[in-house]
Amino acid sequence: MARKASPEPDFDRELADLPPELRWREWKARVEAVLFAAPKPVTREVLARVVGRDCVLDLLLDDLREDLRGRPVELVRAGEGFALHTRAAFGPAVRLAFDIPADAKQLTKLEAGVLMAVAMFQPATRAEISEMFGREISRDLIAAMREDGLIAAGPRSPKLGAPYTYVTTEKFLVEFGFESLRDLPDLEALKDAGLMPTAGQLGARDSEPEADDAGDRLALPEVSQDSAA
Repeated sequence: MARKASPEPDFDRELADLPPELRWREWKARVEAVLFAAPKPVTREVLARVVGRDCVLDLLLDDLREDLRGRPVELVRAGEGFALHTRAAFGPAVRLAFDIPADAKQLTKLEAGVLMAVAMFQPATRAEISEMFGREISRDLIAAMREDGLIAAGPRSPKLGAPYTYVTTEKFLVEFGFESLRDLPDLEALKDAGLMPTAGQLGARDSEPEADDAGDRLALPEVSQDSAA
């Protein structure tokens, strides 16, 4: 059986024949092209494939971030990856161009709270999240967040029945503008914002019917359009 050929056998990573300034500029252009074409955040390991061994990738990314100042796209970090996103100020133009409803990425306070609870206490089961809020968190709500790519299934819980747990995704970090889970607001800040119930609210909900949160919606950060540069 013939060995599969390398897709780019003559690709020159090192660019040793170029002066240092032109070499740096070419490496930076390659990284920008990869980020532009990528459908999801790109890790350092992937970016390192297109630059020389002596390239300090963090310095290059900082340089690229500066180059993008004043342009409609910005370099953002999400977890272990990097991506190019449309700046929030251009969100209305992007939505209009692609006929995206203005409320397409809105969450109720309950939905946003559940998402933050998963982020803070992951891996968490639906029953554990329901207990935090003092109300049943529906399977449909969890399924909708999974469909949106904001949460994913985690490891099975060691509890009786081995229920599914849920964890947040890289997309969650991107959409909320977090570089990592360390950037999450603290619990008290979430309670002050009404996204997590206080002890008093939990007690009140034990004896009251569920409130309708549908009219109290929170907008997510602008939808990123990587191809809108």
